[in-house]
Amino acid sequence: MALSRITLQLARNPGLPAGDPARGYTLVAPLTPDAHLDVEAWRENRKACRVVRFSPAEDEHADGRLTHRGDHWFFHYDEDDEGDDEAGYRLGEHVFKEGEYVTVASFGEEPLTYKVTDVSSL
Repeated sequence: MALSRITLQLARNPGLPAGDPARGYTLVAPLTPDAHLDVEAWRENRKACRVVRFSPAEDEHADGRLTHRGDHWFFHYDEDDEGDDEAGYRLGEHVFKEGEYVTVASFGEEPLTYKVTDVSSL
């Protein structure tokens, strides 16, 4: 099973007309041949599936695990100061190719749109 490194950068959103490439996520996850998250491969290698939240604000940095429950994918952070789980909006249906967009909802905040800016094999 091959893992991919997927970079998501904050895209244009209300109040952020230019987006912010310094804010986003780096995921390590398995993808199917058609670039969707691979649930079966994730189940076999869930400890290797990670997420890192990056930001210019040091206190917004976090690292955690990519998790799956039911039909939903989450970014799970173990430390209380890293915040609650963040939900990806229909991440299982998204294609993870450069130029595509995904939505992530931080707990208690408005969902934001992110652009897939890089997908690399590990």
